Amino acid sequence: MAIRTYHPRRGRLSGRHRDALDRLLPVYGVSETSPVRVDGATLFGRDVPLVLEIGSGMGEATVEMAAADPDRGYLAAEIHTPGVANLLAVAEERGVTNLRVAPLDALELLRERIPPDSLAAVHIFFPDPWPKARHHKRRLIQPAHVSLVASRLAPGGVLHCATDWPEYASWMLETLSASALVNCFDGYAPRPEHRPWTKFELRGIEAARPVFDLVFRKVAGNNESR
Repeated sequence: MAIRTYHPRRGRLSGRHRDALDRLLPVYGVSETSPVRVDGATLFGRDVPLVLEIGSGMGEATVEMAAADPDRGYLAAEIHTPGVANLLAVAEERGVTNLRVAPLDALELLRERIPPDSLAAVHIFFPDPWPKARHHKRRLIQPAHVSLVASRLAPGGVLHCATDWPEYASWMLETLSASALVNCFDGYAPRPEHRPWTKFELRGIEAARPVFDLVFRKVAGNNESR
């Protein structure tokens, strides 16, 4: 049985969120019954570079990034239902059309639905650090998971991670540096301007927690297992 990398969470849905799920998820959602292949052309009806965000939370930052980057398509993988609903509602309010959501396990999505060499970027922002040593096996950033992500990135594609947990940042840097991906910086990356500030990140800064960004690129000829 696959080891789960996330905490199942429950949350109450407001009327606004229920309405967004009922109206918008059938139109903008990727479900288990959607077409098997998930790529830019399938999702948006045109061949656009596709960015996968793993764990979009409540979705505001994802909507902001998609709105600022209209020439690419964004796919948010998020299993927290209130987060999916809020992302859909905010996207509609802002008129963002280059965004889709998959309320599915991201690793299964990568393995079963996303073709090799097809993603322009993968974003993993503030994943669960699973701080207890006995839970480290549940961390999303693991050699096998990174290998899977790398195989789905197109040559030149970027994996961008961020965390405010120093020990996890070290783990990420070591794991990514040992992969076939190439670090775009000497160690941690400066905070990119295109990554929006989130309420979670701002709370961390108020609590004096440092934030670490890591940006790694797939170069031509470096292919992980498929």
